[in-house]
Amino acid sequence: MNTNVEAAPEPQVTQKQDTAAWKAIVLKYQEPSLPRAIWQLVNTLGPYAALWYLMFLSLSWSYWITLPLAMLAGLFTVRIFIIFHDCGHGSYFKSRLANDIVGFITGALTLTPYYHWRWEHSIHHASAGSLDRRGTGDVWTMTVEEYLQSSRWKRFAYKLARNPVVLFVIAPIFLFMIHQRFYSSKANPRERWSVRWMNLAVLGIAAGLSWLFSMHRGWGFGITVYLLIHLVIVTVGGGVGIWMFYVQHQFEDVYWERDENWDFTAAALKGSSFYKLPKILQWFSGNIGYHHIHHLSSRIPNYNLERCHEADPMFQEVKPVTFFKSLKSLTYRLWDEQRGKLVGYRRARKLRKERKLAQAAQSAQTSVDNERKSQGKQG
Repeated sequence: MNTNVEAAPEPQVTQKQDTAAWKAIVLKYQEPSLPRAIWQLVNTLGPYAALWYLMFLSLSWSYWITLPLAMLAGLFTVRIFIIFHDCGHGSYFKSRLANDIVGFITGALTLTPYYHWRWEHSIHHASAGSLDRRGTGDVWTMTVEEYLQSSRWKRFAYKLARNPVVLFVIAPIFLFMIHQRFYSSKANPRERWSVRWMNLAVLGIAAGLSWLFSMHRGWGFGITVYLLIHLVIVTVGGGVGIWMFYVQHQFEDVYWERDENWDFTAAALKGSSFYKLPKILQWFSGNIGYHHIHHLSSRIPNYNLERCHEADPMFQEVKPVTFFKSLKSLTYRLWDEQRGKLVGYRRARKLRKERKLAQAAQSAQTSVDNERKSQGKQG
């Protein structure tokens, strides 16, 4: 099995030609389609609502039926989040009002405040691939030098944060159920109010569904069952979503540059992967595997991403990352500025050992030199 995760080759055209070329191509795919958007809402929200109804009925039969239904519902929340995501970019509908309304509804279903998330996500798009603007809407990534110069506690925290269990199981629960309930101190009033209104909406949905489930055995049972079902949904949906985001920006030859050398087009085509998935997973993930296209133009709705990718050989030069190849991304931990690629902790350990040996040799040489000077003075 070949597990090398490859990024795009260097563009064969000049930067200005490259930019002009892709802008001309993506322009026609930025046009939203009302029929496509509505059909996607129907085939996504419809089955999701049906799954909740089936979970309600399954409580009379067996929890072992409820559990797989909740896991399937979790996969549908990934697709719901992509719709929410497109509304945040203003690409899902032509109407800004329609985007905002559907964005709020899908945000309530995915526990994410619409305006607050939209603000933070715009920072991600403006800074993806910039070493000098890390920290908002991205996976915590340290350079090898930063890691070596960090305290033991910070290195431990970094390893913990990038541990697969923490990153794909614990983090989704914390992110969607706790972190999204609070706003950033840097947020303006509209973003802050979006968090407050979303919290009320989430509370209302939770109360309504808990009451529905309480019809079986009472309120205590209803609240407990709702929380357990939603915990499964968030764990599955959030875990898959974070995995998708991780693979899209964490592969060996991914693009990272300091601001003075940072380029938007290169950051999109080389800093965002083309995650080629089986059709069923592509459907559940709303085509977001075409992430290089999305970062070139966030105005392209998800239902147009594949067609845009296939429209020109320039986009197809980006080598795909398949599911099995993507598993190797778990071994990449630190950005090596010298090599221009992500590396594992072994690289940092090797450098630390080499530097200790060099320091020891230097110290020994200094001692010899001092001894010679001392002997020379005595002579």
